[in-house]
Amino acid sequence: MKVGIAGASGYTGAELLRLLSTHPQFEVGVATAHSHAGLPVGGHTPSLRAAYPGLVYEDTDPGVFDGLDLVFCALPHGESQRFVPELRSKVGCIVDLAADFRLKDAALYPQWYGAEHAAPELLAEAVFGLPELFRDDLSGATLVASAGCYPTSAGLALAPLLRRGLVEPAGIIVDAASGVSGAGRGAKENLHFGTVDEDFTAYGLLTHRHTPEMEQILGAQVLFTPHLAPMVRGILTTCYARPTEELTTASVMEALHDAYDAEPFVVVTEEPPSTKATSGSNVALVTARVDPRTGWVVVLCALDNLVKGASGQAIQCANAALGLAETSGLPVAGVYP
Repeated sequence: MKVGIAGASGYTGAELLRLLSTHPQFEVGVATAHSHAGLPVGGHTPSLRAAYPGLVYEDTDPGVFDGLDLVFCALPHGESQRFVPELRSKVGCIVDLAADFRLKDAALYPQWYGAEHAAPELLAEAVFGLPELFRDDLSGATLVASAGCYPTSAGLALAPLLRRGLVEPAGIIVDAASGVSGAGRGAKENLHFGTVDEDFTAYGLLTHRHTPEMEQILGAQVLFTPHLAPMVRGILTTCYARPTEELTTASVMEALHDAYDAEPFVVVTEEPPSTKATSGSNVALVTARVDPRTGWVVVLCALDNLVKGASGQAIQCANAALGLAETSGLPVAGVYP
């Protein structure tokens, strides 16, 4: 299948190119990057030189994708909702990695993203892309809104418990820390090495854009606090919820095992998960504890924000939408050390 990537020069675009280079059914034919048009992909991202020796960035115009089977949109938020309407009639399937089509309620975009949605008529058509939780919706989809990195980690951690009614749907607390690659490839003063190194900081207090996406996934009320950690890749999410009945660590772990033991990309672990254990893979690690002293249920999830949190998940969604094995082209082994 012929594949294109819009916005291929960013971190998620480069990660798509890395993963797609070994995909048995997908062949990248077009990679666009408006600010780098005309440059060789391998010259801009040297790690891709051997995989794409002749590929050159093209300008991000819908016409260059005409006739492709699949296009991944790795554009900054706000651009996909203007780009996708022109692209839809030209290609078979679109998987968007931005938040442009994730929220079903158009009224949430001005509140959380600061602007009216440019194509609200497409929100109902877009399928939300988190296969472990919404797999049945993906088959045959032609427009997929791949889930965000923080919502993926919180969703995988909490959904099995909420769907069983084991925890209260109100007052859930989600604390998460992400590596700096989650903020994108562009130069930003607050992401300079001298700023981030040996620091750990919270941001987006009470207003982070991923909050409504988490609430949509979970059907629950969430208080979300993200943190920036001095690492390149990874997310570690710690979730706190109140039980609806008497629970034990064993009963909560059983619920996680029931949900994920058949899943190739989610592993339930006895030990607390670490970001390093997921680096470079499409695997999420989850575990849980019940604290009889305070009554809280604690659920943790670790994943690579650029793979299972972005580009790997987008490929997993594309596989499912196009009738391929979900595992095609996706690594289950991480990079260590």
